[in-house]
Amino acid sequence: MQSISSSSYAVHFNQRAYDALNGHLSEKSYSKIFIVVDENTHEHCLAPFMGRIQGTYDFEIIELESGEENKNIDTCTQVWNVLSELDGDRKSLMINLGGGVITDLGGFVASTFKRGIDFINVPTTLLSMVDASVGGKTGVDLGPLKNQIGVINQPEMVLIVTDFLKTLEERQLQSGFAEMLKHGLIQNAGYWEELKEVSHFKLMDDLIYESVQIKNKVVLEDPTEQDLRKILNYGHTLGHAIESYFLENVEKKALLHGEAIAVGMVLEGYLSKDLVGLPEAQLADIKNTFLGRYPKVDFTEDDIKAILALLKFDKKNSHGNINFVLLKSIGDPVIDIQVPDELYKKAFAYYAEN
Repeated sequence: MQSISSSSYAVHFNQRAYDALNGHLSEKSYSKIFIVVDENTHEHCLAPFMGRIQGTYDFEIIELESGEENKNIDTCTQVWNVLSELDGDRKSLMINLGGGVITDLGGFVASTFKRGIDFINVPTTLLSMVDASVGGKTGVDLGPLKNQIGVINQPEMVLIVTDFLKTLEERQLQSGFAEMLKHGLIQNAGYWEELKEVSHFKLMDDLIYESVQIKNKVVLEDPTEQDLRKILNYGHTLGHAIESYFLENVEKKALLHGEAIAVGMVLEGYLSKDLVGLPEAQLADIKNTFLGRYPKVDFTEDDIKAILALLKFDKKNSHGNINFVLLKSIGDPVIDIQVPDELYKKAFAYYAEN
């Protein structure tokens, strides 16, 4: 499987990933190498990963608590303090071995410690392989608000080792698969059709490769999200608000990222039908596909009101406008669409219909 080149780095797969890492470490004279993990990747991924590193280096392991609720500036402060205490300097390297929380937070910590040290992302979840670790977005949440603090800064490389997917439960795999389905919706109707036929997650390498290619192509054309890159946020305007609401509400069961954006893609599909002409049959296809894979979420009127109040914090907003990515058809997105208030409840009602 060939590596995928981005602006200043490459995404390497499986054996090529370890070859690239060992070549990089042998060429660089890093003063110290920090590996950031959570308790899950420490247990399941760290030993096999380090077992493939050739040579003798000065490693320090930093373990964080897993979960979106720990992706915040307080955790960053703890890591910055540990880096200082362990004599981290500007010639240090940070390897982020984990899912989206680890790669997002680790990338942000590395990008800001001593005004920036090198970092490498090693995603271990399907979600981080096809989304979080690629494209240079780093950051943390501000309270329940997703990814409000961060910078765009590219890693030295991204290493995708699909064997790590064997450590994941089905729910986590389904969460990552939602982002892959999104890639089909925004760029490739044929890929969408191919993904709809996937019944298990055992032979995913070629599909993961395709999703990384789609995301990388978009990022290369618009690295700082001024225009085209916004299409990667399809389903995320309402999806992030839903995710934030369920995260902060202790009476609700928290949703995984993919579960929340699956709802968001159905809702924004309905908005697409009304505002930019998404064909009714394609909207039905989107709804049936997501409701066939993801548990239906019940929303009360109070839930919807609170979720809509969170929309004002979306990162795509400008000049007081809430900007949506919508679909003219599957594979054909349009950006910066404003939505009349009366359509939101209609979208939630459509989602709730059997």
